[in-house]
Amino acid sequence: MNVVRTVAALVLAGLLAGSPAEAAKLIETPVLAGAVAKGEMPPLAERLPAEPAIVELAGEGLQPGRHGGDLRMLISRSKDLRLMVVYGYTRLVGYDRNFDIKPDLLKAISVKEGRIFTLSLRRGHRWSDGQPFGSEDFRYYWEDVANNPELSPNGPPRSLLVDGEPPLFEIVDENTVRYSWAKPNPFFLPRLAGASPLFIYRPAHYLKRFHARYAEAKDLAAKAKAAKQRNWAALHNRKDNLYKFDNPDLPTLQPWMNVTRPPATRFVGQRNPYFHRVDKNGRQLPYLDRLIFSKSDGKLIPAKAGAGEADLQSRNIFLKDFTFLKENEKRGRYRVLLWRTAKGAHLALYPNLNVNDPVWRKLLRQRDFRRALSLAIERTLINQALYFGLAMEHANTVLPDSPLYSEDYAKAAARYDPKAANRLLDKLGLKKRDDEGTRLMPDGRPLHIIVETAGEETEQTDVLELVRSGWAEIGVKLFTKPSQREVFRNRIFSGETVMSIWSGLENGLATPAMSPAELAPTTQQSLQWPKWGQHYETSGAAGEAPDMAPAQELAKLNQAWLRAIDNKAQAKIWRRMLEIHAAETFTIGMVAGVMQPVVARADLMNLPEEGVYNWDPGAQFGLYRPDTFWYKK
Repeated sequence: MNVVRTVAALVLAGLLAGSPAEAAKLIETPVLAGAVAKGEMPPLAERLPAEPAIVELAGEGLQPGRHGGDLRMLISRSKDLRLMVVYGYTRLVGYDRNFDIKPDLLKAISVKEGRIFTLSLRRGHRWSDGQPFGSEDFRYYWEDVANNPELSPNGPPRSLLVDGEPPLFEIVDENTVRYSWAKPNPFFLPRLAGASPLFIYRPAHYLKRFHARYAEAKDLAAKAKAAKQRNWAALHNRKDNLYKFDNPDLPTLQPWMNVTRPPATRFVGQRNPYFHRVDKNGRQLPYLDRLIFSKSDGKLIPAKAGAGEADLQSRNIFLKDFTFLKENEKRGRYRVLLWRTAKGAHLALYPNLNVNDPVWRKLLRQRDFRRALSLAIERTLINQALYFGLAMEHANTVLPDSPLYSEDYAKAAARYDPKAANRLLDKLGLKKRDDEGTRLMPDGRPLHIIVETAGEETEQTDVLELVRSGWAEIGVKLFTKPSQREVFRNRIFSGETVMSIWSGLENGLATPAMSPAELAPTTQQSLQWPKWGQHYETSGAAGEAPDMAPAQELAKLNQAWLRAIDNKAQAKIWRRMLEIHAAETFTIGMVAGVMQPVVARADLMNLPEEGVYNWDPGAQFGLYRPDTFWYKK
């Protein structure tokens, strides 16, 4: 599961290194055959790279398929159109099923000393509009986007900086580029492989027409005005959406091209005629002709999936829906699978250590206060009542499948012990109570904890109801406050929120070679210390510097991991960081390993019966390459 340091000139994991595709061995895609016959599109042999990625499905226990059909999915928000990119999972490098990083769009990548990365592209690779994909696309991004102050006011992305310094970018030849840092950059490959990847290239031939360096100022101003954009930079950024995927005119390298312009309730992804992967039989991937996303009320998605209106669905479906979905399998002509989730905690409580209220800030920073709240949660009840007893009662830490796992981390303050919780609160001086038995805070206010939610899932509310009963036994009243996701996050970031609920560690399957940054105050998105994370992200320009010794140590350990020279040193740092989290209970995990229902059309092939459902690493379905899915009937 280690990140590959040096990768030979091989194709994607599980692929066979074969000779360049020969026309006699290739099978033209039926839906494109007419355009080829009319001369509107080159034949397959001319559309593929000279060295395509040849997928050896048998090596992964899969079956070669056939072309045709639509894959229907349901989304609750228009912005979920980006899932075409997530599930398409076409990256310069990507994770295989063992969570090793292997070349994909790249023919090969060479890494020296963890700091010099030479990227070799596939000769003859083309964008979805047939234009060449090569070194110029990387140069354009680096010089004309990442280092253009009007397009990127903050400069290159943080993951392209090491100790604040950018790499040396070099074009070796038309199909080879190199990035060199003075020190190792362990984030580079994982960011390229992410669910929301770092795109270090752009379709230069398309975007140059919207760039002040290449387009006539008068023409560019007219285009910006027509598009109702304030200037050329705003227009360029509006057109440049490789991840959002909401510009149908923007060429792509993904297996499907979005052809629907928002706003819409139905988005269609058509096959990319120039996609770089083929199976051993000579069929170009993807097997499926179209990927169709239909927008629906999130609350209705389980019912619609149960009625057979989706061919593959996991979003907005929860374990509580499993019984209903299972009962309707035959009628809906689908099957219901259960995949294990890989988050450190399915749900966790986040005390905001940066809350503005000084009394709350002091209280939440007391380790024993956080531990008391954790000890008063009856996780067995939550597991049985909501997850059929299938989950693990677990702190917010790595899972048993991680080589860094320790039962001590998982069980820390995760047992149900209200007596011990009461003793801890008494010891903190919170002995006074009001007439209702609620403890009083040092300033006399009743100890009412408002837990804020994004208001999207009833599951969170159900969990909090069970937490409420446990906290009542120790003299703490819990109230919930739902709001829209953006409002929810902004309130946390600004320090208005005392506590929130969200999912736990993103990567519960961590290895020593994977970044432990999630355990340190490195991002505003960490809901337990958003201002500390903001301070790190802005190099001290905003937020607050960590002023708690354990958080300061975590920050130092994260920096030490960046300098670690081998797996042993990385593992030692990881374990110390996990020990600190276990001791401090910065977040309060409740259960982990909750099963994710996956509804799949009965005849959908190459979808594993058992899988890992995770955002990053994994990209949910992306890890299993939906371009290889096909229909048997």
